[in-house]
Amino acid sequence: MIIKNYFIIGVMSGTSLDGIDLAYVHFTVSENDYSYKIVQAQTIPYSDLWTEKLKQAINLPENELHQLNKEYTLYLSETIANFITQHQIKQIDAIGSHGHTIKHQPNLGFTLQIGNLPEIKQFLPYPIVCDFRVQDVALGGQGAPLVPIGDLMLFTAYDYCLNLGGFANVSFTENNRRIAFDLCPVNTVLNYYANKIGLPYDDKGAVARSGQVNFDLLHQLNAIPFYTASYPKSLGIEFVMQNILPLLNEFNIPIADKLRTFTEHVAYQICQGLPQLQGSLLVTGGGAYNDFLLELIQKNAQSLQVLVPDNLTVEFKEALLFGFLALRKLENKTNVLASVTGAKYDHSSGVIYS
Repeated sequence: MIIKNYFIIGVMSGTSLDGIDLAYVHFTVSENDYSYKIVQAQTIPYSDLWTEKLKQAINLPENELHQLNKEYTLYLSETIANFITQHQIKQIDAIGSHGHTIKHQPNLGFTLQIGNLPEIKQFLPYPIVCDFRVQDVALGGQGAPLVPIGDLMLFTAYDYCLNLGGFANVSFTENNRRIAFDLCPVNTVLNYYANKIGLPYDDKGAVARSGQVNFDLLHQLNAIPFYTASYPKSLGIEFVMQNILPLLNEFNIPIADKLRTFTEHVAYQICQGLPQLQGSLLVTGGGAYNDFLLELIQKNAQSLQVLVPDNLTVEFKEALLFGFLALRKLENKTNVLASVTGAKYDHSSGVIYS
């Protein structure tokens, strides 16, 4: 039996703008069996300037957005190079980078993740695999979620894999097919209102816990048509700006009540998205630290085993899985599943700069 070893850096920047997640991962491959170990991992927080730039990027005219893309690509390249230097990483087979999503409109055949220009090679003399979404959208897919093949091959012990980041997405196997889709916004909205009261985020959901549910608002949130649409389906920041924030802002209620109501909404939509409310649910992403949200999920699905893994997996699973997508691309094997995105066929997505 031939065993191969790969050392890959996975890089992810989420819509919640926590920062750039980097994970240096040792993958072991035996035939079609994969295992992994996260060797080093770090989140590089965004400066206030970069946070504001990325928040406002969706509103930029095309020429300014192109300039921002170039600036961010170089910034990302330098950030990765600094991570390599700081941790004295010597062996690197590839870098798999998602970039940062600015626009995601797959229904219009368009998605944009900045940070994927060829300039990313400037400080990085290694093969770089990036720009994973564009090909899938061109094939008629949603371009998201991208990581369920990693859930399928690396996290087989769980019935469901739930990521709670800027948005919630879930993946599971049904009728021998991997299914995955976006469920609802999470931290894009919760952080927005936490920022309104001077907090970077609602720590453990404490402010939401102190609030009261506004049932009229909750009903209107749950009635948004996206939630009853069949999958494959995905969300972008446009959905939040067009559907969520205008509705929340119509209600002249305390921020704590908005946070409470929206957290109840998130828990409800997560449980609505699961085909059965039993089995094991692996929860990762920043929202896994929101104790109040997890309590509400458990309250809505008492037979479900809600499992939060170690902190490395919670915080760096997506970065790990973009490293895995890069590995599958280097092997010229499928890394995006048509059953997940709705593309015409399974494919090996991404651009390789070598």
